[in-house]
Amino acid sequence: MGSEAVSEQRAERCRPRFASLADKQSLEAVPDLERYTARSTRDMLDEAAARFGDKTALSFQLTGDPQDTVHTMSFAQLQAQVRRLANGLYAAGVQPGETIALMLPNLPETLVAILAAQSLGVVTPINPMLEPKIIAGILRETGATTLITLAPLPKTDIAQKAAEALRAAPGVGRVICVDLAPYLPLLKRLIVPLIRPKVSWPVRHLAWSAVIGNQPADRLLFQRPLGPQMPGAYFHTGGTTGTPKIAVHDHRCMVHNAWRAHFLLFGAEDVLICALPLFHVFGTYSMALPALAAGAHLVILTPSGFRGEGVVANFWKLIERYRCTFFAAVPTALAALDQRPVDADLSSLQYLFSGSAPLPQALFKRFEQNTGCKILEGYGLTETTSAACCNPPEGDRRIGSVGLPLPYTELCIATRNADGAMRKAEAADTLGEICFRGACVFPGFLEADRNAGIFVDLGDGGGEWLRTGDLGHLDPDGYLWITGRAKDVIIRGGHNIDPGMIEEALAEHPAVAVVGAIGQPDSYAGELPCAYVELREGMTASAEELKAFAAERVSERAARPVKVVIMPEIPKTSIGKTFKPALRELAIQRVLEKAMSDKGIEVGISVRQDPKLGMVALLKPAKDSGDSQAIQAVMDGYAVAWRLENQ
Repeated sequence: MGSEAVSEQRAERCRPRFASLADKQSLEAVPDLERYTARSTRDMLDEAAARFGDKTALSFQLTGDPQDTVHTMSFAQLQAQVRRLANGLYAAGVQPGETIALMLPNLPETLVAILAAQSLGVVTPINPMLEPKIIAGILRETGATTLITLAPLPKTDIAQKAAEALRAAPGVGRVICVDLAPYLPLLKRLIVPLIRPKVSWPVRHLAWSAVIGNQPADRLLFQRPLGPQMPGAYFHTGGTTGTPKIAVHDHRCMVHNAWRAHFLLFGAEDVLICALPLFHVFGTYSMALPALAAGAHLVILTPSGFRGEGVVANFWKLIERYRCTFFAAVPTALAALDQRPVDADLSSLQYLFSGSAPLPQALFKRFEQNTGCKILEGYGLTETTSAACCNPPEGDRRIGSVGLPLPYTELCIATRNADGAMRKAEAADTLGEICFRGACVFPGFLEADRNAGIFVDLGDGGGEWLRTGDLGHLDPDGYLWITGRAKDVIIRGGHNIDPGMIEEALAEHPAVAVVGAIGQPDSYAGELPCAYVELREGMTASAEELKAFAAERVSERAARPVKVVIMPEIPKTSIGKTFKPALRELAIQRVLEKAMSDKGIEVGISVRQDPKLGMVALLKPAKDSGDSQAIQAVMDGYAVAWRLENQ
């Protein structure tokens, strides 16, 4: 089917028009709870199974090979598997309302487990790449009684991490293991039992297949009525230092977000490729649950998503294979895809959603031109159950903006008045903190003390607003423009610098794939702008060339980077977002090493994250020669927490 035919088919779907704030307000004339009948994710699944039955609900392939075996599941089969697992968990001793943690890569079983856990209790998806002590902290904080994770398998340490974490989480009474071996080719499947790593589980462990066993698929064996205000998920935010915050998502948040995406974008005829992790809200709430609400076909690409074997190299062929109409990604993934020639038929592809970080304008334009796909840049947080803003599919898509607040979501910019109180900014283009209110906003963090300062009364009489910690402004037409995280602002001699202007400028260089700008410590100015760059495959550029390139394009003299560092690969988070804390660590270490060397001080320097102090420089003198006083004298000039490593 050609792109024009697909567009005509889309027009016939009678989607509600969302092209402006006026359209948003018109839609909101009908309360959202009157627009959908599901009051829980269990309701969503039951409705989908009743409506779509034998239609394919999801497909999965182990690698990115366009010819790889495809494993499929219909909506009826998905419902059956979810009921069987929920019944099996109950039979294994899990009581209604308990917390069930998941530590899994992207698999069909992952979606089954999410929905089954929400039917019986509360699900806690955990990033398998976290360290065991962090995983244990999440298990303890959420009160998890059960962990579903991967069975031991060569080339992955998920089971080993899980076992270590369980030793520090005494509240977990059982572990259920999902075996990846059945997805392997026959020869590898036969070899796995011979080379499977041995893991000593500190608690009772059960095989997924044994838990499901002969459990009934036509009914649930337990009673647990679900309502909109009941918690259904605990998603962790961050997790690089200490125990991360745990966001509570009730069923209203989850159903509302899924329904709204379906309402505005997806229908049963759509095919959504999910290469984002399901332990993250972006994968679960922007892809998996909306597909369920719409009756759309969800394609899960490899256990590792975009990082999976062959996924980026063959992505366009995979789009063609499944006749994909929509996918979502972060800018770093789009930068990687942009380096691959379009070698397949993309006529089915209509939209892609880009979020989690700003998308450079040069990449935006080049990507659309090369693929013919419309990019919808948006914005959301774990605290808003994923997307809260998006460039309207039928309206003006403003490059660099994250669009309009989605229907049933209120957005404002908050500033402080003369007496220090936060108030709504009434004038357009006023810079301040981005705040949200509405059905998508979560009820709060699991631990009450972590909610201090999260919600604020802005004096408008409509209830409290969620503070995002992000800075931005609204243009006269209501489009949101993000200038950065408050903590990411580079402060040079008291002057605030938006790192985005540096990143945008360097992204225009043809050799630049990914760029992250941060403030490096300086003894005089406090911070100076510095940029770390990852080059496009097969291209070259020198640091001095890039520094000069930025200087020509950054109009604000103080914002021009004093240092450009080229790296083989920019550090990224689990969903592919540039991980700026790692860049700050590198910058602090580099600056301090030079400062010590200039003073003739031999000292080893490393930088670590501290849960309370943030970045801490650990200094280890090369010899006991009274260098501590000299070190103190150097460090007095930098606003960096530090300590001698032997203290």
